[in-house]
Amino acid sequence: MCATNHLKRPRILRDLKPLVLASKSPRRQELLAGLGLEFEVYPSRLAEPPAQGQQPEDYVSLLAGLKARSVASLFPHAGIIAADTVVVCEGKILGKPRDKNEARAMLQRLSGRTHKVFTGYTILYQKQLCTRSVGTEVLFKKLKAVEIEAYLATGEPMDKAGAYAIQGIASYMIREVRGSVTNVIGLPLSELVEDLLRLGLVQWEITHEEL
Repeated sequence: MCATNHLKRPRILRDLKPLVLASKSPRRQELLAGLGLEFEVYPSRLAEPPAQGQQPEDYVSLLAGLKARSVASLFPHAGIIAADTVVVCEGKILGKPRDKNEARAMLQRLSGRTHKVFTGYTILYQKQLCTRSVGTEVLFKKLKAVEIEAYLATGEPMDKAGAYAIQGIASYMIREVRGSVTNVIGLPLSELVEDLLRLGLVQWEITHEEL
């Protein structure tokens, strides 16, 4: 568990209540930190159940809710943020690859095709609960075998849903994005900020002099 402090960087939001991010994802931590929010990181240790016929948007929402509840008792006075992301191509859910061979197969499947990325998130604060899922369409360029191997050699695909990071080296592979880019990275910030404001967990950072 670690706490973040971003008082030395520009901020657009201020915490009104303590926040806990129940995720070890550096991408999600960077997205929240970019808003200037302060939060503790306490990854959920939940053993994620496999999808059992649910729609992808329902599956990620289910996992986000389970993750939030798994740490909520440890932080009874904090707002818990948990999330889960999957890639869906031709009806198949692509999570994080277990090895290089699985990552290669995922990239071959995504090559030259449009796929969807679903992120579900849950905000849990005492008796208030908000769960939402967001979908984004992503079009990949046609990948040559040699560039797939070169990308695998970087190691980047190995802890990413769908075996790629849109904000990383794989950014050059993307032809088009229809929807939220931050959703593909791991948190749909537009929707998340709306819900944090609505639940009274954050407020806009405006000084008296600026009013």
